[in-house]
Amino acid sequence: MSQPTVFFEDLTVGRVFDLGAITVDRAEMIDFARRYDPQWYHVDPERAAASSWGDVIASGFFTASLCMKLYAENLLDRAAADTSPGMDELRWLAAVYGGDTLSLELTVEDAQPSSRSPELGTVSLRWVLSRDDVPVLRMRGRGWFRRREQLPD
Repeated sequence: MSQPTVFFEDLTVGRVFDLGAITVDRAEMIDFARRYDPQWYHVDPERAAASSWGDVIASGFFTASLCMKLYAENLLDRAAADTSPGMDELRWLAAVYGGDTLSLELTVEDAQPSSRSPELGTVSLRWVLSRDDVPVLRMRGRGWFRRREQLPD
């Protein structure tokens, strides 16, 4: 990783990041489901084809992992990021299929200096993953980011 260019101070409320797009690899999607979420509508093409889904659909956790990939590759690798206390919301809004191209938009909803660690700030983020501008997944969570300049005690 190179030197960070995005710090807590850069993550202002309302700032929006377009974190790129990714095309769902059907084989990878099914393999993930076989290993971690082996429900029939994720792993059985014949049964899924006869269902209202019409084909296998991605595990929601696979879809969330695609968000993490875009976030890591297109923001975190240039950010002064620390760890995260976790997600507060995860919603699957529409089925995702192999071959779908999904794009991720990240919006800063809140940013507060940490009361415990003066070198950090807590940033609340809203993630929206969309196919053709229609949301398929929404998450809300928080992350800790290093401050460019610490305030004196």
